Amino acid sequence: QKTYELQLKGAGLTPYSRTADGRAVLRSSVREYLMSEAMHHLGVPTTRALALVSTGDQVMRDMFYNGNPQFEPGAIVMRVAPSFLRFGNFEILAARGEIENLRNLVEWTIRKYYSHLDINGNGNKNYAENLDAESTKADKNSLGISEALILKWFGEVVEKTAAMIVEWMRVGFVHGVMNTDNMSILGLTIDYGPYSFLDDYDPNFTPNTTDLPGRRYAFGKQPSIAKWNLACLANALAPLFEGTEQLVAVLDRYDDIFWAKYFGMMSGKLGLNYHPDHLPMIRILEQVLSSLKPDMTIFFQLLKDLPGNIETANDAHSFFAESFYHQTSDEQNKKLFEFIQLYSMQLSKVSKDTMQHHNPVFILRNYLLHQAIEALEKGDQSLFDELHEAIRDPYSDQYKKFLTKRPGWAAQKPGSSMLSCSS
Repeated sequence: QKTYELQLKGAGLTPYSRTADGRAVLRSSVREYLMSEAMHHLGVPTTRALALVSTGDQVMRDMFYNGNPQFEPGAIVMRVAPSFLRFGNFEILAARGEIENLRNLVEWTIRKYYSHLDINGNGNKNYAENLDAESTKADKNSLGISEALILKWFGEVVEKTAAMIVEWMRVGFVHGVMNTDNMSILGLTIDYGPYSFLDDYDPNFTPNTTDLPGRRYAFGKQPSIAKWNLACLANALAPLFEGTEQLVAVLDRYDDIFWAKYFGMMSGKLGLNYHPDHLPMIRILEQVLSSLKPDMTIFFQLLKDLPGNIETANDAHSFFAESFYHQTSDEQNKKLFEFIQLYSMQLSKVSKDTMQHHNPVFILRNYLLHQAIEALEKGDQSLFDELHEAIRDPYSDQYKKFLTKRPGWAAQKPGSSMLSCSS
């Protein structure tokens, strides 16, 4: 039986509000509501949003932390997830030296959310059944979970996290604030703040103004940051072990798991079932995307209809021109043509259904969100409603009118490209 937790963001002060007012503004609430639902319909593991309401209050926020606060309309989002447990929940107990509480939290997490794990390793009873069998014991608070069980659980967290990051990379999602408090223990995308989808393909892009100049959470760094965060979780779990060698060994599986899933995903975007022979072609494609910086979504939509008569680098440039934000050089066009030559050799094996499943037509671009929020603040809900419909069917051509490059004005306008963590 599934259970869900509900959270209200923006409802006011709670014991966890620290020095903040517990309120949220309309722009950040609309962004969280629409994007969490958009990610769900894209097939990305995520928390969801049940409701969005305007409060009628005015909330003061300094949008870019630059000393220019102003009042904005307030709102409340109701978030929904099986759990909002984060890596940080385990870290804080380890940092405080509350080892028994840490052990109890790990045990409760496994019992509640990973009950399929076999506590005895005998393949016959799952963890929940073993707990029921032990329920008559005098001490019901702790069963003294084994290192082996914790390792199994941590291994699943590693795998779920890797799978989530691969899905982010598939659709071009950039979270913007990948600290350990924003990493779900269930491998769900959590806490939608200064996120963005990629417009032009740039591994160094970060949508978060407070992530500059280091760009720690840039698109191309998300896989390695995820492993860093898993290492932080492993460090928090270390007091439950006599030695850390086994924890490190499980953590180190992340790379193999991620790359296996990543290359499978990239093959899927090309309409292929992964084979090691595809690796050179995928690597060249990555070079092409990083160099030409085309609109990622449009590029792959064009690739779905690649004709068989592209015979020169100029032909290649002309076919993909619709996706380019900048002039391309002869050398870049040659590299693009090199990829097309390799890919054309695979066309007989390409599944259009696979390509469609892996490549969305509609993504919730920042500038569209910004336009919808501006309109809502003026009392016009029409674009919000249209985006709300479009996010439910992102792989069809029904909303192809939104399959356009980011307009020039949106590259610089605050809120249309980059944002802060302000809510």
